[in-house]
Amino acid sequence: MTSISLFLAEKERMNISARWVNHRITSQTVIKIMLYIFLIAISLALDAFAVSVSAGLSVRGFRLRDGVKMGVWFGAFQFIMPLLGWLLGSSVAELVQRYAPLIAFALLAFIGGRMVWEALFPGDEPAISSLDPKTLFMLAVATSIDALAVGVTFAFMEVNVLLSCLVIGLVAFALSIVGGSVGGRLGDRFADRAGLFGGIVLIAIGAKILIESFL
Repeated sequence: MTSISLFLAEKERMNISARWVNHRITSQTVIKIMLYIFLIAISLALDAFAVSVSAGLSVRGFRLRDGVKMGVWFGAFQFIMPLLGWLLGSSVAELVQRYAPLIAFALLAFIGGRMVWEALFPGDEPAISSLDPKTLFMLAVATSIDALAVGVTFAFMEVNVLLSCLVIGLVAFALSIVGGSVGGRLGDRFADRAGLFGGIVLIAIGAKILIESFL
């Protein structure tokens, strides 16, 4: 074999090695990014999980279909919000960070306060007697508005934005069903005070979101 042939063979071997290393690095990077997205999805869905527990406590005769309904609403908003944040860009990041905790606290405190009041002073209809669209909309906004800011960060990451938002939405969907089921079982056991407990949980979640914004 001539020296030129040896040189070409060695060059080809080095190219193959370089491509293998680059592929390995790229695969590891993708795995790390997807793991990061999954952890973000879990953290974003925790509030939705807690709110679902509260709703399960409060709605009498809570069933799996109610959990699925909550999951669809919460999951859809958790999918839409980061996508909206990515589309709007960093111009909304400061506004979201400034006002999102206040909006979330106001919505959760309003619904939770009504639940506590009506548990202590029973009226004709509880604050969350059923999972009507108005109530689900307010809860979904309150638990997903912080995902707007997360969507802004996608502009600076090499991620598939639609896939990332889908993962976030699906995790919220699943945890909302689990949370609702847990709350429903507790509500059946503590029916007399379920509305009171559920309202306190909502107010506590709102307060947590607000306090964290100052830390």
